[in-house]
Amino acid sequence: MTYRPPPVRPSTRIFRELVASGRKRQAQAFVFCIAVLCAAASANAAPGTVASKQAQAQQVLAQIQKIDNSLGAAVESYNLANVQLQKIQSAQRENRAQLKLTRANLKVAQDSLAARLVSAYTSTQDNSTLSVLLGANSLDDLLNRIEAVNSTSQQDASIVQQVTSFKAAIQRHRTELRTAHSEQQAIVAQKAAQKQRIQSQLASRRQLLSTIKGQIARIRAAEAAQQRQLAAAARSRLSADVQVPLPDGVGISAATPEGSTVAPPNVHGGVVGIAMRYLGVPYVWGGSSPRGFDCSGLVSYVFAQIGVSLPHSSYAQFGMGTAVSISELQPGDLVFFTGASHVGIYIGGGQFIHAPHTGDVVKISSLSGYYSSNFAGGRRV
Repeated sequence: MTYRPPPVRPSTRIFRELVASGRKRQAQAFVFCIAVLCAAASANAAPGTVASKQAQAQQVLAQIQKIDNSLGAAVESYNLANVQLQKIQSAQRENRAQLKLTRANLKVAQDSLAARLVSAYTSTQDNSTLSVLLGANSLDDLLNRIEAVNSTSQQDASIVQQVTSFKAAIQRHRTELRTAHSEQQAIVAQKAAQKQRIQSQLASRRQLLSTIKGQIARIRAAEAAQQRQLAAAARSRLSADVQVPLPDGVGISAATPEGSTVAPPNVHGGVVGIAMRYLGVPYVWGGSSPRGFDCSGLVSYVFAQIGVSLPHSSYAQFGMGTAVSISELQPGDLVFFTGASHVGIYIGGGQFIHAPHTGDVVKISSLSGYYSSNFAGGRRV
Protein backbone atom coordinates (compact mmCIF):
# COMPACT_ATOMS: atom_id res chain seq x y z
CA MET A 1 0.00 0.00 0.00
CA THR A 2 1.55 3.31 -1.13
CA TYR A 3 1.84 6.09 1.39
CA ARG A 4 0.30 9.37 0.37
CA PRO A 5 0.81 12.64 2.31
CA PRO A 6 -2.30 14.19 3.61
CA PRO A 7 -3.70 16.92 1.42
CA VAL A 8 -2.58 20.46 2.25
CA ARG A 9 -5.25 22.79 3.11
CA PRO A 10 -5.49 25.93 1.00
CA SER A 11 -5.04 28.14 4.02
CA THR A 12 -1.86 26.29 5.07
CA ARG A 13 -0.35 26.50 1.53
CA ILE A 14 -1.00 30.22 1.31
CA PHE A 15 0.60 30.75 4.72
CA ARG A 16 3.75 28.88 3.69
CA GLU A 17 4.02 30.87 0.43
CA LEU A 18 3.69 34.09 2.35
CA VAL A 19 6.46 33.04 4.78
CA ALA A 20 8.75 31.99 1.90
CA SER A 21 8.02 35.20 0.04
CA GLY A 22 8.80 37.25 3.15
CA ARG A 23 12.16 35.51 3.63
CA LYS A 24 13.02 36.12 -0.03
CA ARG A 25 12.23 39.83 0.29
CA GLN A 26 14.27 40.01 3.47
CA ALA A 27 17.19 38.32 1.73
CA GLN A 28 16.91 40.69 -1.22
CA ALA A 29 16.76 43.67 1.09
CA PHE A 30 19.81 42.42 2.98
CA VAL A 31 21.84 41.97 -0.22
CA PHE A 32 20.80 45.41 -1.40
CA CYS A 33 21.90 46.99 1.86
CA ILE A 34 25.29 45.27 1.70
CA ALA A 35 25.77 46.47 -1.88
CA VAL A 36 24.91 50.04 -0.89
CA LEU A 37 27.29 49.93 2.05
CA CYS A 38 30.10 48.52 -0.11
CA ALA A 39 29.50 51.15 -2.76
CA ALA A 40 29.52 53.86 -0.14
CA ALA A 41 32.71 52.47 1.41
CA SER A 42 34.29 52.20 -2.01
CA ALA A 43 33.28 55.76 -2.84
CA ASN A 44 34.76 56.99 0.40
CA ALA A 45 37.98 54.94 0.06
CA ALA A 46 38.75 55.66 -3.61
CA PRO A 47 39.61 59.33 -3.22
CA GLY A 48 41.85 58.54 -0.27
CA THR A 49 43.67 55.81 -2.22
CA VAL A 50 44.23 58.01 -5.29
CA ALA A 51 45.42 60.89 -3.13
CA SER A 52 47.75 58.55 -1.28
CA LYS A 53 49.22 57.25 -4.52
CA GLN A 54 49.66 60.76 -5.87
CA ALA A 55 51.39 61.87 -2.68
CA GLN A 56 53.64 58.82 -2.84
CA ALA A 57 54.43 59.54 -6.47
CA GLN A 58 55.31 63.16 -5.67
CA GLN A 59 57.64 62.07 -2.86
CA VAL A 60 59.33 59.52 -5.09
CA LEU A 61 59.66 62.03 -7.93
CA ALA A 62 61.25 64.53 -5.53
CA GLN A 63 63.79 61.88 -4.50
CA ILE A 64 64.44 61.05 -8.16
CA GLN A 65 64.95 64.77 -8.91
CA LYS A 66 67.67 64.92 -6.26
CA ILE A 67 69.31 61.82 -7.69
CA ASP A 68 69.11 63.28 -11.22
CA ASN A 69 70.81 66.50 -10.10
CA SER A 70 73.59 64.60 -8.38
CA LEU A 71 73.78 62.13 -11.24
CA GLY A 72 74.13 64.91 -13.81
CA ALA A 73 77.07 66.39 -11.91
CA ALA A 74 78.70 62.95 -11.62
CA VAL A 75 78.27 62.27 -15.35
CA GLU A 76 79.79 65.61 -16.33
CA SER A 77 82.67 65.10 -13.89
CA TYR A 78 83.25 61.77 -15.60
CA ASN A 79 83.14 63.49 -18.99
CA LEU A 80 85.59 66.16 -17.79
CA ALA A 81 87.96 63.41 -16.64
CA ASN A 82 87.73 61.95 -20.15
CA VAL A 83 88.62 65.33 -21.68
CA GLN A 84 91.57 65.72 -19.31
CA LEU A 85 92.71 62.19 -20.04
CA GLN A 86 92.58 62.83 -23.78
CA LYS A 87 94.73 65.95 -23.31
CA ILE A 88 97.25 64.00 -21.23
CA GLN A 89 97.38 61.22 -23.80
CA SER A 90 97.87 63.79 -26.60
CA ALA A 91 100.68 65.44 -24.64
CA GLN A 92 102.26 62.02 -24.06
CA ARG A 93 102.18 61.24 -27.79
CA GLU A 94 103.75 64.63 -28.57
CA ASN A 95 106.41 64.17 -25.89
CA ARG A 96 107.28 60.68 -27.12
CA ALA A 97 107.61 61.98 -30.69
CA GLN A 98 109.77 64.91 -29.53
CA LEU A 99 111.88 62.61 -27.39
CA LYS A 100 112.52 60.32 -30.34
CA LEU A 101 113.42 63.28 -32.57
CA THR A 102 115.68 64.83 -29.92
CA ARG A 103 117.52 61.56 -29.41
CA ALA A 104 118.14 61.33 -33.16
CA ASN A 105 119.40 64.94 -33.25
CA LEU A 106 121.65 64.27 -30.25
CA LYS A 107 123.20 61.30 -32.02
CA VAL A 108 123.89 63.41 -35.13
CA ALA A 109 125.45 66.18 -33.02
CA GLN A 110 127.56 63.71 -31.02
CA ASP A 111 128.74 62.01 -34.21
CA SER A 112 129.62 65.41 -35.71
CA LEU A 113 131.52 66.43 -32.58
CA ALA A 114 133.39 63.13 -32.51
CA ALA A 115 134.36 63.54 -36.17
CA ARG A 116 135.72 67.04 -35.47
CA LEU A 117 137.79 65.74 -32.58
CA VAL A 118 139.18 62.84 -34.63
CA SER A 119 139.97 65.21 -37.50
CA ALA A 120 141.82 67.59 -35.20
CA TYR A 121 143.73 64.76 -33.51
CA THR A 122 144.75 62.94 -36.71
CA SER A 123 145.68 66.03 -38.76
CA THR A 124 149.29 65.94 -40.02
CA GLN A 125 149.44 69.66 -39.52
CA ASP A 126 150.12 71.17 -36.10
CA ASN A 127 146.69 72.39 -35.16
CA SER A 128 147.57 74.80 -32.40
CA THR A 129 146.26 78.26 -33.10
CA LEU A 130 149.70 79.77 -32.61
CA SER A 131 151.31 77.36 -35.12
CA VAL A 132 148.59 78.07 -37.68
CA LEU A 133 149.09 81.82 -37.37
CA LEU A 134 152.89 81.68 -37.36
CA GLY A 135 152.86 79.55 -40.51
CA ALA A 136 151.43 82.37 -42.58
CA ASN A 137 153.49 83.41 -45.63
CA SER A 138 151.87 86.82 -46.11
CA LEU A 139 149.40 89.23 -44.59
CA ASP A 140 146.56 87.91 -46.72
CA ASP A 141 147.50 84.35 -45.74
CA LEU A 142 147.48 85.39 -42.08
CA LEU A 143 144.02 86.91 -42.35
CA ASN A 144 142.67 83.81 -44.08
CA ARG A 145 144.18 81.58 -41.36
CA ILE A 146 142.66 83.72 -38.60
CA GLU A 147 139.22 83.50 -40.26
CA ALA A 148 139.55 79.71 -40.59
CA VAL A 149 140.51 79.35 -36.92
CA ASN A 150 137.55 81.47 -35.79
CA SER A 151 135.14 79.59 -38.05
CA THR A 152 136.37 76.23 -36.76
CA SER A 153 136.08 77.34 -33.15
CA GLN A 154 132.56 78.67 -33.66
CA GLN A 155 131.49 75.44 -35.39
CA ASP A 156 132.88 73.34 -32.57
CA ALA A 157 131.20 75.55 -29.98
CA SER A 158 127.89 75.31 -31.86
CA ILE A 159 128.10 71.51 -31.98
CA VAL A 160 128.88 71.34 -28.25
CA GLN A 161 125.95 73.67 -27.54
CA GLN A 162 123.63 71.46 -29.61
CA VAL A 163 124.74 68.35 -27.74
CA THR A 164 124.10 70.07 -24.39
CA SER A 165 120.72 71.42 -25.52
CA PHE A 166 119.54 68.05 -26.85
CA LYS A 167 120.55 66.31 -23.62
CA ALA A 168 118.58 68.87 -21.58
CA ALA A 169 115.56 68.45 -23.89
CA ILE A 170 115.66 64.67 -23.49
CA GLN A 171 115.67 65.04 -19.71
CA ARG A 172 112.77 67.53 -19.89
CA HIS A 173 110.65 65.23 -22.08
CA ARG A 174 111.36 62.29 -19.73
CA THR A 175 110.24 64.37 -16.74
CA GLU A 176 107.08 65.52 -18.56
CA LEU A 177 106.23 61.94 -19.50
CA ARG A 178 106.63 60.78 -15.90
CA THR A 179 104.40 63.65 -14.70
CA ALA A 180 101.81 62.88 -17.37
CA HIS A 181 101.83 59.22 -16.38
CA SER A 182 101.15 60.13 -12.75
CA GLU A 183 98.33 62.49 -13.80
CA GLN A 184 96.94 59.78 -16.03
CA GLN A 185 96.80 57.30 -13.15
CA ALA A 186 95.01 59.88 -10.96
CA ILE A 187 92.45 60.66 -13.69
CA VAL A 188 91.81 56.96 -14.37
CA ALA A 189 91.17 56.41 -10.64
CA GLN A 190 88.85 59.42 -10.61
CA LYS A 191 86.94 58.04 -13.60
CA ALA A 192 86.55 54.66 -11.91
CA ALA A 193 85.18 56.31 -8.75
CA GLN A 194 82.75 58.46 -10.74
CA LYS A 195 81.59 55.46 -12.75
CA GLN A 196 80.88 53.50 -9.57
CA ARG A 197 78.96 56.46 -8.15
CA ILE A 198 76.91 56.80 -11.34
CA GLN A 199 76.04 53.11 -11.41
CA SER A 200 75.03 53.18 -7.75
CA GLN A 201 72.76 56.18 -8.31
CA LEU A 202 71.23 54.59 -11.40
CA ALA A 203 70.37 51.49 -9.37
CA SER A 204 68.68 53.63 -6.69
CA ARG A 205 66.79 55.53 -9.37
CA ARG A 206 65.50 52.34 -11.01
CA GLN A 207 64.36 50.99 -7.65
CA LEU A 208 62.42 54.17 -6.87
CA LEU A 209 60.82 54.25 -10.31
CA SER A 210 59.58 50.70 -9.95
CA THR A 211 57.39 51.76 -7.01
CA ILE A 212 55.32 54.21 -9.11
CA LYS A 213 55.18 52.60 -12.55
CA GLY A 214 51.52 53.47 -13.14
CA GLN A 215 51.95 57.12 -12.21
CA ILE A 216 55.11 57.41 -14.31
CA ALA A 217 53.27 56.11 -17.38
CA ARG A 218 50.62 58.82 -17.05
CA ILE A 219 53.25 61.52 -16.40
CA ARG A 220 55.23 60.46 -19.47
CA ALA A 221 52.13 60.47 -21.65
CA ALA A 222 51.30 64.02 -20.54
CA GLU A 223 54.92 65.07 -21.04
CA ALA A 224 54.98 63.59 -24.57
CA ALA A 225 51.86 65.54 -25.50
CA GLN A 226 53.36 68.76 -24.14
CA GLN A 227 56.60 68.14 -26.03
CA ARG A 228 54.72 67.76 -29.30
CA GLN A 229 53.14 71.16 -28.76
CA LEU A 230 56.47 72.79 -27.81
CA ALA A 231 58.24 71.27 -30.83
CA ALA A 232 55.51 72.47 -33.19
CA ALA A 233 55.71 76.00 -31.75
CA ALA A 234 59.52 75.99 -32.00
CA ARG A 235 59.45 74.84 -35.64
CA SER A 236 56.90 77.51 -36.47
CA ARG A 237 59.12 80.12 -34.84
CA LEU A 238 62.16 78.87 -36.73
CA SER A 239 60.36 78.98 -40.06
CA ALA A 240 59.19 82.54 -39.34
CA ASP A 241 62.69 83.44 -38.08
CA VAL A 242 61.21 85.56 -35.30
CA GLN A 243 62.86 86.02 -31.92
CA VAL A 244 60.17 85.73 -29.26
CA PRO A 245 60.89 87.80 -26.09
CA LEU A 246 61.89 85.99 -22.93
CA PRO A 247 59.13 85.33 -20.37
CA ASP A 248 58.47 87.31 -17.17
CA GLY A 249 59.26 90.64 -18.76
CA VAL A 250 62.90 89.83 -19.50
CA GLY A 251 64.10 91.76 -22.55
CA ILE A 252 67.31 92.49 -24.41
CA SER A 253 69.45 94.90 -22.42
CA ALA A 254 69.93 98.28 -24.04
CA ALA A 255 73.16 99.20 -22.27
CA THR A 256 76.36 97.36 -21.50
CA PRO A 257 77.69 97.76 -17.91
CA GLU A 258 81.05 99.43 -17.66
CA GLY A 259 83.95 96.96 -17.76
CA SER A 260 81.84 94.09 -19.17
CA THR A 261 82.61 92.16 -22.34
CA VAL A 262 80.29 92.67 -25.29
CA ALA A 263 79.57 89.32 -26.95
CA PRO A 264 79.70 89.30 -30.76
CA PRO A 265 76.47 88.43 -32.60
CA ASN A 266 75.73 84.72 -32.66
CA VAL A 267 76.56 83.22 -36.05
CA HIS A 268 75.63 79.66 -35.06
CA GLY A 269 71.84 80.00 -34.86
CA GLY A 270 71.63 77.19 -37.43
CA VAL A 271 72.44 74.64 -34.74
CA VAL A 272 68.89 75.03 -33.42
CA GLY A 273 67.40 73.35 -36.48
CA ILE A 274 70.01 70.61 -36.26
CA ALA A 275 69.34 70.02 -32.56
CA MET A 276 65.60 69.76 -33.26
CA ARG A 277 66.26 66.67 -35.40
CA TYR A 278 67.19 64.73 -32.27
CA LEU A 279 64.10 65.42 -30.17
CA GLY A 280 63.07 62.15 -28.55
CA VAL A 281 66.53 60.55 -28.64
CA PRO A 282 67.05 58.81 -25.28
CA TYR A 283 69.47 60.09 -22.66
CA VAL A 284 72.54 57.84 -22.35
CA TRP A 285 75.29 58.90 -19.98
CA GLY A 286 78.53 59.31 -21.88
CA GLY A 287 76.54 59.26 -25.13
CA SER A 288 77.47 61.55 -28.02
CA SER A 289 75.64 60.10 -31.02
CA PRO A 290 72.03 59.77 -32.27
CA ARG A 291 71.89 56.40 -30.51
CA GLY A 292 71.89 58.32 -27.23
CA PHE A 293 73.12 61.63 -25.77
CA ASP A 294 74.00 63.09 -22.42
CA CYS A 295 73.74 66.88 -22.12
CA SER A 296 77.26 67.84 -23.22
CA GLY A 297 77.35 64.99 -25.76
CA LEU A 298 74.31 66.48 -27.52
CA VAL A 299 75.90 69.94 -27.61
CA SER A 300 79.28 68.73 -28.90
CA TYR A 301 77.64 66.51 -31.55
CA VAL A 302 75.29 69.23 -32.84
CA PHE A 303 78.05 71.85 -33.07
CA ALA A 304 80.33 69.36 -34.81
CA GLN A 305 77.75 69.27 -37.64
CA ILE A 306 78.61 72.91 -38.44
CA GLY A 307 82.36 72.43 -38.03
CA VAL A 308 82.69 73.76 -34.46
CA SER A 309 84.64 71.48 -32.12
CA LEU A 310 83.52 71.50 -28.49
CA PRO A 311 84.77 69.19 -25.72
CA HIS A 312 82.39 66.52 -24.43
CA SER A 313 82.06 68.06 -20.98
CA SER A 314 79.73 70.80 -19.73
CA TYR A 315 82.45 72.02 -17.36
CA ALA A 316 84.92 72.34 -20.25
CA GLN A 317 82.28 73.90 -22.54
CA PHE A 318 81.62 76.54 -19.88
CA GLY A 319 85.10 77.90 -20.57
CA MET A 320 84.49 78.28 -24.33
CA GLY A 321 83.46 81.42 -26.20
CA THR A 322 82.17 84.62 -24.63
CA ALA A 323 79.92 84.96 -21.60
CA VAL A 324 76.38 86.27 -22.16
CA SER A 325 73.70 87.10 -19.61
CA ILE A 326 70.25 85.59 -19.61
CA SER A 327 68.84 88.81 -21.09
CA GLU A 328 71.31 88.69 -24.03
CA LEU A 329 70.68 85.10 -25.12
CA GLN A 330 70.29 84.40 -28.82
CA PRO A 331 69.37 81.11 -30.55
CA GLY A 332 72.45 78.90 -30.65
CA ASP A 333 73.92 80.16 -27.37
CA LEU A 334 74.83 77.59 -24.73
CA VAL A 335 72.96 77.73 -21.43
CA PHE A 336 74.39 76.24 -18.23
CA PHE A 337 72.74 75.27 -14.96
CA THR A 338 73.63 74.15 -11.44
CA GLY A 339 77.28 75.17 -11.44
CA ALA A 340 77.78 74.23 -15.13
CA SER A 341 76.95 70.59 -14.38
CA HIS A 342 74.22 70.74 -17.06
CA VAL A 343 74.13 72.39 -20.51
CA GLY A 344 71.62 72.98 -23.28
CA ILE A 345 71.20 75.05 -26.47
CA TYR A 346 69.01 78.14 -26.37
CA ILE A 347 66.41 78.07 -29.17
CA GLY A 348 64.66 81.40 -28.58
CA GLY A 349 61.29 82.16 -27.06
CA GLY A 350 62.63 81.60 -23.56
CA GLN A 351 63.24 77.91 -24.34
CA PHE A 352 66.19 75.60 -24.77
CA ILE A 353 66.78 72.07 -26.02
CA HIS A 354 68.74 69.58 -23.94
CA ALA A 355 69.21 65.97 -22.84
CA PRO A 356 68.06 66.21 -19.20
CA HIS A 357 68.86 62.97 -17.38
CA THR A 358 68.63 59.18 -17.33
CA GLY A 359 65.14 57.95 -18.17
CA ASP A 360 64.34 61.04 -20.22
CA VAL A 361 64.85 62.06 -23.86
CA VAL A 362 66.17 65.06 -25.76
CA LYS A 363 63.45 67.66 -25.22
CA ILE A 364 62.50 71.32 -25.08
CA SER A 365 62.26 73.03 -21.70
CA SER A 366 61.35 76.53 -20.60
CA LEU A 367 64.02 78.81 -19.17
CA SER A 368 61.87 79.50 -16.12
CA GLY A 369 61.12 78.07 -12.70
CA TYR A 370 63.75 75.53 -11.70
CA TYR A 371 66.00 76.33 -14.65
CA SER A 372 65.94 80.11 -14.23
CA SER A 373 66.68 79.78 -10.51
CA ASN A 374 69.61 77.44 -11.26
CA PHE A 375 70.93 79.35 -14.30
CA ALA A 376 74.74 79.40 -14.14
CA GLY A 377 75.42 81.46 -17.28
CA GLY A 378 75.35 81.56 -21.05
CA ARG A 379 78.22 81.23 -23.55
CA ARG A 380 78.39 82.32 -27.18
CA VAL A 381 80.91 80.18 -29.10
